[in-house]
Amino acid sequence: TIADATSLNEAGYVGEDVENIIQNLLHNADYDVEKASRGIVYIDEIDKIARKGDSPSPTRDVGGEGVQQALLKIIEGTRANVTPRGGKKYNQQEYIQVDTSNILFICGGAFHGVENAIRRRVGVKGLGFGAKIERRDERSIGELLTYVEPQDLIKFGMIPEFVGRLPVIATLMDLSEDDLVRILTEPKNALVKQYQKMFEMEKVKLSFSKEALRAISREAMRRNSGARGLRAIMENAMLDIMYDVPYREGIKECKITEGVILRNEEPLLSYEKEKKSA
Repeated sequence: TIADATSLNEAGYVGEDVENIIQNLLHNADYDVEKASRGIVYIDEIDKIARKGDSPSPTRDVGGEGVQQALLKIIEGTRANVTPRGGKKYNQQEYIQVDTSNILFICGGAFHGVENAIRRRVGVKGLGFGAKIERRDERSIGELLTYVEPQDLIKFGMIPEFVGRLPVIATLMDLSEDDLVRILTEPKNALVKQYQKMFEMEKVKLSFSKEALRAISREAMRRNSGARGLRAIMENAMLDIMYDVPYREGIKECKITEGVILRNEEPLLSYEKEKKSA
């Protein structure tokens, strides 16, 4: 199951508490407790629950450190109480207990700014055996992130106990232009397929040139927005076309070119041949 850390709060406060994660896991396992107890949980946006400041806050941080403390219990292994199918929490009822000891927890996040802690720690030394000594501003963020250590995440705001429960730290490489093109076209609900389906409802065949797809990908890379930025770029390019095409009679095909993406040019339109009058 997939959970969003930004929606979590300490138990007793407005928002979801961490046991909702196990509730959703049990639901996805069709309420098979044995299957759920051997499940996989991915918690996204984990960096958003970082502690505010380097030292413990005198005020209660229910959406940051408080959530980390609550997550500790289920990650290290506990018996989580979840409601049965159709039940409501806090009512007088029996709970289902799920042992979390054998559940695999994976946490992910962008951790924007953690590279600064790495840069300060690494200093001006070379990276690795025989590495060329470089100035601080010459190292890319991607290169710095490969040298992340638990102490960097702690400086970022994750509590030591939480970092200690997640012993394996892996960094992901930036998406390349080819990766973004594949994201645009290959998944089941890819953006290109979504737009093609909408045009299909108007009996119009929509296609994108390879250059257009690469232009969209390059723009996302320029904005440093990754895959999330693809939709905004597509919508900006397609908005007028989507409203214009249905009102033009006889359009059979619509091809999006590089010029449409970069210079707001008109797409290439093909019209049905006019039927000869009998």
